[in-house]
Amino acid sequence: MKNLKLILLLFAAMPFPVAAQSAWSLKTCIDYGLKNNRTNLIYANEKKAADARAKEALAAYLPSVGVNGTVDDNLKVQQTLIPAGVLGPEDVRVAFTKKFNTNLIARIDQTIYDQSLLTSLKANKYNKQQAELNQLQNEEMIIYNVSTAFAQIFVYREQLNMLRSNLETYRKQMEITALQVKKGTVLRKDLDKVTVDYNNGQSQIRVAESNLSLSENQLKYEIGYPVDKVLTVDSTAAADVFKADPISGNGSFLAENRADYRISQVNTKLLEIEESRIKAGVLPKLSAYAQYGMIGYGDQLKPSFSTMAPYSAIGLKLTIPLFDFFKRNAQREQAMYKRLNAEENLKIDEDRYRLEYENSATKVMKEQSNVDNNRRNIELARSVFRTTDLQYTKGTTDLTDWLNAQNSLKEAQKNYLNALLTHFQARMDLEKASGTLKTFYTGLPTANEN
Repeated sequence: MKNLKLILLLFAAMPFPVAAQSAWSLKTCIDYGLKNNRTNLIYANEKKAADARAKEALAAYLPSVGVNGTVDDNLKVQQTLIPAGVLGPEDVRVAFTKKFNTNLIARIDQTIYDQSLLTSLKANKYNKQQAELNQLQNEEMIIYNVSTAFAQIFVYREQLNMLRSNLETYRKQMEITALQVKKGTVLRKDLDKVTVDYNNGQSQIRVAESNLSLSENQLKYEIGYPVDKVLTVDSTAAADVFKADPISGNGSFLAENRADYRISQVNTKLLEIEESRIKAGVLPKLSAYAQYGMIGYGDQLKPSFSTMAPYSAIGLKLTIPLFDFFKRNAQREQAMYKRLNAEENLKIDEDRYRLEYENSATKVMKEQSNVDNNRRNIELARSVFRTTDLQYTKGTTDLTDWLNAQNSLKEAQKNYLNALLTHFQARMDLEKASGTLKTFYTGLPTANEN
């Protein structure tokens, strides 16, 4: 028994490999978001609602069946007067009903011709398209938001790496300056200057860590991932993912690529159908019906049921609207002007979307140039700092020059990070403006490809 316990203890103490969570690439995050973002359910329900509306419109042209029943208690039976000379020399009052009468009827109605209903059926196709485009637009918004949050994580990580490197430089300089103060070769104020910058660096790291945590939570929210769970993000290849392609914007833009433009087109078609439906309201409507019923009378309630007699009828019903011209004409004019405005807004939107595309393409190229310039500035600032650091070590320059060189490097790093984030944002704005967010997503490398 003791040997068994010893074996179990040794077994429990043995190191076993723990499956670590694999890092999520941008494509993995978007995949998860497209499946788990809560807005997906909303737009999926809207699509189902559009299907239900189509069935409702079709049902108006299908047979309708109804059953009605009534039981009347005539508290005071109405009498009819038969003039004198018909049944006798004096007027005769006669009741053509009894105290209780019951009526049960089943009726089926079928529309044979109603142009307004036929026109309304054409809207089913566009209602479905509208729901599908709304769903597509939501997916594009998820791609845009997830990509933006992912880019922020990359930039904050880059910032943390730079801040920590700078902090290590200040720490080493503090040690050197402290020794110099002990030897009496420099004043205490020089050590204080380095210490102040070191403390500032620590504060900046804490802020950057907080920003990184917030951006990670934002990414979890955008993809529908539990905020209280750890999400390991692989952002090492983000710079290549968001790298700008050479885009000139000369004629390659198509407004039809944008989901919002196609939604406006569908809305215009729906307004055309609504205008046609109102016009068709002046045409005659023809329907057929068939009914079967039973009716009974009695001085007491029970005989009114036991003496029920059947009856039936079939027929046609023709409805011709005659005196609602002014109302219907006003409705038609309202629908016409709505359609005309929608067509004009479509042209305005096309020009506006083209402007957004051209501006976004220009901004992407400009921001790419800014990123490259600021990256070169960092290398130049590093080179100047290394030279100044060597000179300070040899005693050929003072601490002020060393601090100025380090501050110049920090400024170059700050400008680079700002340019990098702005460039990432501009790239996503360009994808949105050109209507290629889905193409951007499908072209992303997977985690293995990274």
